[in-house]
Amino acid sequence: MTGTAERITGGFLASSGLLSDQAARQAVELVAKAEAEKLETIRVVFADPHGVLRGKTVTVSALADAFASGVRVPSTLLLKDLSHRTVFPVWSAAGDAPLLWAGDVVLVPVPASFRILEWSPHSALLHCDVATTRGEPVALAPRQVLRAACEQLDSHGLHAVMGLEVEFQVFDVVDPAREHADTTMPARPPRTRAYNQGYRYLTETRYDEAEPLLDRLRRAALAMGMPVRSVEIEMGPGQFEFTFAPADPISIADMAVTFRTLVREVCHREGVLASFMARPGLANAAANGWHIHQSLTDGEGRNLFMPGPEGGLTECAGNWAAGLLRHAAASCIATTPTVNGYKRYTRHQLAPDRIGWGEDNRGAMLRALVQPGDTASRIENRAPDSTANPYFALAFQIQAGLDGLVHGLEPPPPLANPYDDRVERLPASLIDAISRFEASVLFRSALGESFVAYLSRLKRAEWDLFAATVTDWEHREYFTAF
Repeated sequence: MTGTAERITGGFLASSGLLSDQAARQAVELVAKAEAEKLETIRVVFADPHGVLRGKTVTVSALADAFASGVRVPSTLLLKDLSHRTVFPVWSAAGDAPLLWAGDVVLVPVPASFRILEWSPHSALLHCDVATTRGEPVALAPRQVLRAACEQLDSHGLHAVMGLEVEFQVFDVVDPAREHADTTMPARPPRTRAYNQGYRYLTETRYDEAEPLLDRLRRAALAMGMPVRSVEIEMGPGQFEFTFAPADPISIADMAVTFRTLVREVCHREGVLASFMARPGLANAAANGWHIHQSLTDGEGRNLFMPGPEGGLTECAGNWAAGLLRHAAASCIATTPTVNGYKRYTRHQLAPDRIGWGEDNRGAMLRALVQPGDTASRIENRAPDSTANPYFALAFQIQAGLDGLVHGLEPPPPLANPYDDRVERLPASLIDAISRFEASVLFRSALGESFVAYLSRLKRAEWDLFAATVTDWEHREYFTAF
């Protein structure tokens, strides 16, 4: 492998400082492993601003070149809405696109993220950072945004521990919507029916009915190194929840986007459709949440949220929670990033619609799970939904919590009634969340003016499409009334 090592260590990525010496050594070992295990293809991917994995598939013979020179993809992949329309003016140098040309960016494979795909064992997955063709990291790329937030926290001698708990639904496909007229932007959704009758929350017989598919998903996740802790029957028809052991934020974000992809791809191969949509527009479908569990450790690995014998929030946990609460509305653009997500915020449905916290209260936005002697003491944020880009969502949590620590913010009293009308509401719509984000002094300072303008433009484009669309409700309400 001498030639491979020379090619990688002397390549563009290494010489630009995008591939560290340690990563280069890992890359050489991975090339040898891929060849020894007779892999055929490597899916080289990155998360776009919506948390959707995009990239290219290279053959194993080209893997060394991918580590040497990177993999070039169009820069516009960072500038598209969820309908895959480019929403920035990339053809004019006078435009205000963050990347002013319709050229390329370079994907920088992260060797530690290499995983063989359990459901496609001739292939493997490699997460990537994103750089310019001049060898500079793209600051707006989701993985880089989260890395920067972690580095800010590290500068205070603190480290975040995040937990992944995600809900999704599975449906039988009645009509896959493949007629030519269905292939619009976005495409017409497939017509589905319920995978099971549902409304048997955490019941054994319902789990047994779904076990073959859930086993398939669990084994695939474990085979890819995801530490599954539980597989649960959720409230709605065909609704399930997976939870995972906690880890550092970047590992959790990588795991989240990989798991979402795994579920969708494995289910497709099984002939069913999986959706992480916040609140599907289907009769009796439940809403899907992504609860972010979070705590802090110091340089010696001690959990700073674990209380003493008196119990309650530690000073650190209280400051962190107060920061999350103060910036909750401005954070919604990341934790609840779609038009649809705000229809999940429904009273008495265990999805919060108020900005408050409670002691082990499932209706509150923040649920304090802290006990003396419990090294897993943590705060659970129940506002995010399963469509969130995990890199952005976790970065916003870190920046908000850190602001609470730096300024010594104090949390309000815990809520007994999490739906108390006297408590400030979360944003009622995406456009409300965008406005709160744009007005945030913290996020402009922590994330930069360019990022605020970038994310706002992407989400405003989504809102504008929604606002210009005539809905079924409007047609029913007005068509025969006037």
